[in-house]
Amino acid sequence: MLEGERAASLPSALRALPPHVPSLPPLRLSDLGQGSLGGEWIKKSLNLTSWEAASDLVVAWTASGQIGVVKPEIPLPKEAIDKFIADPKAQHLNWETVRKYETFLERRFLVWCQSKGYRLLKQITPSVLADFRRTWDDSALYAVKNIERLRSFFRFCQRMKWVSENPALALKGPRTTAKPTLPFTTAEMGKILAACDTYRGDKARMRAFVLLMRYSGLRRGDAIALRRDALVGQNVQLYTQKTGQPVHVPLPDFVVEALQQVEGDGEYFFWTGKNLRSATANWSRYLANVFAAAKVKNTHSHRFRDTFATGLLLAGVPIEDVSVLLGHSNTRITAKHYSPWVKERQEKLEDRVRQAWTLIGEAPAANR
Repeated sequence: MLEGERAASLPSALRALPPHVPSLPPLRLSDLGQGSLGGEWIKKSLNLTSWEAASDLVVAWTASGQIGVVKPEIPLPKEAIDKFIADPKAQHLNWETVRKYETFLERRFLVWCQSKGYRLLKQITPSVLADFRRTWDDSALYAVKNIERLRSFFRFCQRMKWVSENPALALKGPRTTAKPTLPFTTAEMGKILAACDTYRGDKARMRAFVLLMRYSGLRRGDAIALRRDALVGQNVQLYTQKTGQPVHVPLPDFVVEALQQVEGDGEYFFWTGKNLRSATANWSRYLANVFAAAKVKNTHSHRFRDTFATGLLLAGVPIEDVSVLLGHSNTRITAKHYSPWVKERQEKLEDRVRQAWTLIGEAPAANR
């Protein structure tokens, strides 16, 4: 940049300053001049001996709009999203969680921003996000999830000091009615396993997959990606905690036998190891065929996980232990979905009802 051009770009605090003369003692802004920055009067010592360094510093202040604050390099939205998605990958979070972030942020949010001409993070205001939300045709529950993903992304941007505020916090989610946890009944599981025996494809493989999901509590994607070496004796390793301690769950003998009958010499029971997304889509289709043959209503793979969790809770296993087996980050998540199934909670409710009968002088008809 030419000296005249450079001087024209500086705030008034520096435009009147002469170039640095090497023989002079260290320059201070207060020694050479004063001016304003963003409407604020400045008289501040820089303690710099180089005119170049002094001018660069004040230009950085001007860019940030604050005295003494140097604005960090702020990426464009695409780069910011890439960095955000790389973070959960580095934490080895569930790949399905990462995929949902990729789908929403890259294929929907970023594409919309580009179509509207928003090229900088600072352009994304609450009003802009409200406009984006009006383009959604998702259900109320998915809309809530989308808002949570936006908040998570901009919270990450805040931590990186790319934005000062989280614009997604201004979005209010729609009202949703939480669907009750619906485990499979014993009769329904019997129908599903019978349907596995009449499955047109690999019957033994399908039966082993269903039994694994029912008795391990693994999510569908994690069950598909289960390595053969994760099964040691009767125990299957579910995941590794942040402390490095592996979490195992023992499987019934008939589940272990079913897994051992799955043919193949690869590293995985139910996957080639090449394309997990494709494998997930395939297994979703396989299960849909089995559910249709079983004639069980309201079926989806997550009900196997619900059946695993509620079975343990009804057997008296503490909710803290069930939370660990499910891989939840805290027991609040577990309680949100499964608290009605906690045996201790149900017993306390029954005791309170009996106490109420005693207080009001009534007893159940069966005891009269």
